[in-house]
Amino acid sequence: MPSLDSSPGTDIGAGIRKSLREHWLLYLIEGIVLTVLGLAAIAVPPLAGLATTIFLGWLFLVGGAVGLVSTLGARRAPGYLWALFSAVAALAAGGLLLWNPLSGLLTLTYVLIAFFFIDGIVTIALALEHRRELSHRWEWMLLGGVMDLVLAGVIIWLLPAAAAWVLGLLVGIDLVFGGTTLIGMALSARKVA
Repeated sequence: MPSLDSSPGTDIGAGIRKSLREHWLLYLIEGIVLTVLGLAAIAVPPLAGLATTIFLGWLFLVGGAVGLVSTLGARRAPGYLWALFSAVAALAAGGLLLWNPLSGLLTLTYVLIAFFFIDGIVTIALALEHRRELSHRWEWMLLGGVMDLVLAGVIIWLLPAAAAWVLGLLVGIDLVFGGTTLIGMALSARKVA
């Protein structure tokens, strides 16, 4: 019989810690690979942006094909027409990204601008709400929202040239941060192991 003070969350946390200790070397290798790939993407952002666009194109294309096959196999299922439309839309998006990846890169840049703009406004609203509730450190949240708006503005100002490098640069930065985080976790787990 399990003890009353154990909860599923503590079991998951213990499992993650155990996995980190046992496989710290694999996490370290993954972190190094991600960091190197991120630095390469930062060094050559147009290539990284194009690679990201092509990768997304293949994801949409394969996902749309699998969705189409499964939807056609379940013609009597509720929402059949919506599922069919979704699969065809994914196929079309994937095909367009692969047919003309440079145009797709520009489109993805516009999506990125919209994300930064919307996220900035929402984050600022959240910061002001936290201020009303007397939460500490709301200023950092406000700064994050303002930075999102500044990023959107800078990308818009630098268009169309920004489309060539902004997506690759941001993917590279994300890979470097993810890789260095894994390296830090792996080295910390190695000390414990």
